Amino acid sequence: MRQAGLIALSILLAALGFATDGLAQEQHYAENVAVGYVMVPFTVFDTHNAPRTDVREKDIALFVDGVRVKSDLFERAMNAPVSYTILLDGSGSMGLAGKMEAARSAVDALLAHRQPNDDFALYVFDDKEAHEVVPFTTDGNAIQAAMRAVKPFGKTAFFDALATMPERSRLGRNPTRAVILLSDGIDNNSHLTREQLAGQLEGVAIPIYALGLREPSELNAKVNPAQNEALSDIQLLEEISNVTGGRLYLGNEPQQLADAVDSLNTNLRAQYLVGFTPTGKGAVKYRRISLKVAGRVRSVRVRAGYRGTEPPELAAEKIERKKS
Repeated sequence: MRQAGLIALSILLAALGFATDGLAQEQHYAENVAVGYVMVPFTVFDTHNAPRTDVREKDIALFVDGVRVKSDLFERAMNAPVSYTILLDGSGSMGLAGKMEAARSAVDALLAHRQPNDDFALYVFDDKEAHEVVPFTTDGNAIQAAMRAVKPFGKTAFFDALATMPERSRLGRNPTRAVILLSDGIDNNSHLTREQLAGQLEGVAIPIYALGLREPSELNAKVNPAQNEALSDIQLLEEISNVTGGRLYLGNEPQQLADAVDSLNTNLRAQYLVGFTPTGKGAVKYRRISLKVAGRVRSVRVRAGYRGTEPPELAAEKIERKKS
């Protein structure tokens, strides 16, 4: 059974993502594809909100719809290579207040964290669509040179651009993937509405990490977003990040950007995997996943669920259910 999971790994990991950060509760994202083998990625945070790297197989209890499930796979993916899809806002508003310079600094910080076999792609969006500027490559210099060549101009259609990114991110060669969105969060030319974009991304399994490049004065105005319609787009970025399993970071100061990149990089490289083969019995439907971890745990980021048939229950759980 374990071998079957490993064979399926290279095919199915592309359909997986990692959930958002939080405090004492589990955080989830949705994956709406019926699968023959279910991989469950998760990250565990200790009481200081740092990723734990000492979790053992016996510490894990996996549940589907509240019933304990038998897993036939346990893998650590510490420091695994990542495929980063960088989506850069190239509109005119990014030419103001040093936002484009901040975006370049963020990418420089991301590249400074790169490890062997990491790869990167750069897309730039304007008033119509996202254009591929650099296809997936391990050459950080190519990404940096392309970033320096971008000249902010025109309106912004980041809703439309962002909707295409999860699929394009699958072109990366690594199972662990993430979309890095660099934008000031202003959209003024998309065909998609906020609601349509949010709906499209609910089932996405690739985490989107959004760096909202705003000035401190703009961030303070967020207290009353009704006074500035553009600030509501920052709220949308936060919603998108949470739904897809990423996180929103705000600010455009060098230290803020360095801290944001360090955080997302650490989270992406501190992962575990468990998995199981559904039984083929029962209806194909959406089934919710939950996970308990022994020890000092503040939060667990775990896949929200899968669409498929019944999971293999532990024998003890089956007996208990029969008694009840």
